[in-house]
Amino acid sequence: MPLKTAAIIYGGKSTEHEISIRSARNIFKAIDYQQYNPLLIAIAKDGKWYLKTKQELESEVVVQPNGNQLVLIPGASADKISILVTNKSIGRIDVVFPIVHGTGGEDGSLQGILKTLNIAFVGPGIIGSALCIDKDVAKRILTESGIANSKFLSFRKSERDQISYEKAQTILGLPLYIKPPNLGSSVGISKVTTKSEFSNAIELALSFDRKVLIEENIVGREIECAVIGNNDVHASPVGEVVTIGENHTFYSYEAKYTDANGSVTVIPAEMDSTTQDRIRDIAIKTYKALNCEGMARVDVFLKDNGDIIVNEVNSLPGFTDISMYPQLWEAGGVSYTELISKLLALAIERNIEDNKMLTSIE
Repeated sequence: MPLKTAAIIYGGKSTEHEISIRSARNIFKAIDYQQYNPLLIAIAKDGKWYLKTKQELESEVVVQPNGNQLVLIPGASADKISILVTNKSIGRIDVVFPIVHGTGGEDGSLQGILKTLNIAFVGPGIIGSALCIDKDVAKRILTESGIANSKFLSFRKSERDQISYEKAQTILGLPLYIKPPNLGSSVGISKVTTKSEFSNAIELALSFDRKVLIEENIVGREIECAVIGNNDVHASPVGEVVTIGENHTFYSYEAKYTDANGSVTVIPAEMDSTTQDRIRDIAIKTYKALNCEGMARVDVFLKDNGDIIVNEVNSLPGFTDISMYPQLWEAGGVSYTELISKLLALAIERNIEDNKMLTSIE
């Protein structure tokens, strides 16, 4: 059987560009070369697409331009992506692993391009991706679905004059968490206890997004659960994130990526099987409520009284050396390579189902 071509698309215009490259390196190394021929496509910070080599992937911290800039051809039968200068097609792509984190990558934008090109891709589709990345909208849907999540306020940038420290404190208490609702990797998040901190945090969040989300503080253990599947959905063992030191009072970008001693992960988390099963059940319900497919990671808080509060859903979780999603599945007996193969197979399966849908009424 001939090998399928699996394109790994990484980089992008978001603040998580560098993290995306690190994820792509691990996926490239872990892919099953007996089933797939990997193809590397990088998106630079200016939005241009480039065909890349293994050497470039391994050496670049930020995607650099080269002579192989790509163009997309919607409507083409098979050769959908070509090199701009030579007009030479890069060949048929069977499936894409889009590991472009953040805005433009996991918000439905990239998924929409791939859907238009009729190329199978890993992870949730357009709707699921858009719902998960906007934490404001996601929380509203979870509330409507009867799934517990933190109390919050949200405002658009145009409503800046309506944002009041006094109002937020009265409704949500202290401390508060202020964040841009459409970013990941804890970018732009602030923990606030004073009025001056509040004002600065609002400005920081609005510098990254056109909306700001203000959430109550939930005291509890930070638990993460990996979910996989299209129609038949499964949840992994759960893991716990523990931040370390006085400089990290929450799981910030620095605690995740820049401070090697900022946090530790405990996999599987130390808890009784009944509690773990409850978390896994809520993770699956959350996954389905937000129209996820392929994969997602569901993060929750476990309070001392046993309450489980959904924090957020990451529809395109990281695959870096410290990322939880692959580690959680390894704890469940699924190797890194097996996981990548399963995700690619799920993408192809969904694309086949989509192509069976009627497109006309006789």
